[in-house]
Amino acid sequence: MGTGTIAILTGGGDVPGLNPAIRAITIRALRDGYSVVGIRHGWGGLVDYVREPKVDNSEQVLPLTEAIVNRAGRTGGTFLHTSRVRPSHLPRERLPAHLTGGGYDQPINDITKDVLQNLEHIGVDVLIPIGGDDTLSYAKRLHDEGVNVVAIPKTMDNDVYGTDYCIGFSTCVTRTIELTHRLRTSAGSHERFLVIEVFGRYAGFTSLLPTMAGAADRCVIPEHPVDVERLAELLTLDRNKNPSRYSVVLASEGARLSSHDGMSFEGEETDMYGHRKLGGIADRIGAALKESSAKYNHGRRIDVVNQRLGYLVRSGDPDALDSIVPMAFGNLALDLIRQKQYGRLVSIHRGFYDSVPLASVTSEKKVVDVAKYYNTDRLRPIYDFDGAPLFIMTSD
Repeated sequence: MGTGTIAILTGGGDVPGLNPAIRAITIRALRDGYSVVGIRHGWGGLVDYVREPKVDNSEQVLPLTEAIVNRAGRTGGTFLHTSRVRPSHLPRERLPAHLTGGGYDQPINDITKDVLQNLEHIGVDVLIPIGGDDTLSYAKRLHDEGVNVVAIPKTMDNDVYGTDYCIGFSTCVTRTIELTHRLRTSAGSHERFLVIEVFGRYAGFTSLLPTMAGAADRCVIPEHPVDVERLAELLTLDRNKNPSRYSVVLASEGARLSSHDGMSFEGEETDMYGHRKLGGIADRIGAALKESSAKYNHGRRIDVVNQRLGYLVRSGDPDALDSIVPMAFGNLALDLIRQKQYGRLVSIHRGFYDSVPLASVTSEKKVVDVAKYYNTDRLRPIYDFDGAPLFIMTSD
């Protein structure tokens, strides 16, 4: 039987599957003899925690029981809440009141020293962060500082290096396929191009996989800049072959219109990880397609339906895979804790559950292998599956 306290936190964007992971960890840990607490608001809970007697830290730390996690385990999102707080790069204006004037007077401050003291004050023996490469990069920092960390990968984009699968990806693909098929009715009614923007900052898996499944005629991914003239030509051909006279392209939000073009952003503001909010590539592609389409349509422009799926694909309940994999990942994390194998990331590799060093997360970026999986002339996936892993990608 285990002893000690395990803490769980969720960071970054919400996805379906987080609550099933928290449930699996908690139930197994409690039955193995551990105490379990949830750190609320991602790394923000460890920033705002106050190490003083009689201070109410219930907004930062929540003791977890089977009753609590069973209620939440079948739902989407994360009941522990989340944030994009980065304790190693905390802006002065984000410093909690109890830390102001305590030596943190720079525009950007590293308060890791206080995070470590807070973990000790809470009594955390092992920390299980669930997140993407941003959240997990700070988890590696804490592991390097001596914290016992076992991490779980989560991201709709499926772009955490070291694992073939991240919690949230299957539901994202499922929702994308479903919503794209729904939008076909409008595109077909007006005989238009349908341009749909999906998530995917650096990796195009969320547009590639639904296109493989037949949701779209073409896809545009961040790994290869799109030639809009060629896209207009192909979509016009697709439209003309379709009895309902429409065609569909999925565009990752991080896609570019040329090798010299930057990504499309909604504003200049950046988060604590240096990321600006992406958005608008579908509008740019749509406008360019409308201009170019006349060349391939007997001099007549083809109108465009633009739609950004956004949070619709990351909300709601998890699908079957994002209920099963988080359960397995949670139990894998407990196996590693029982074996005292810390600094590990639970993973799937070519269909088998596994774990890799947490340092893998920051070693490389996980992106689409264009030569293997993307036809740059046809702007669609390469349909070659012999020997490929289930999700047509691996972190080899």
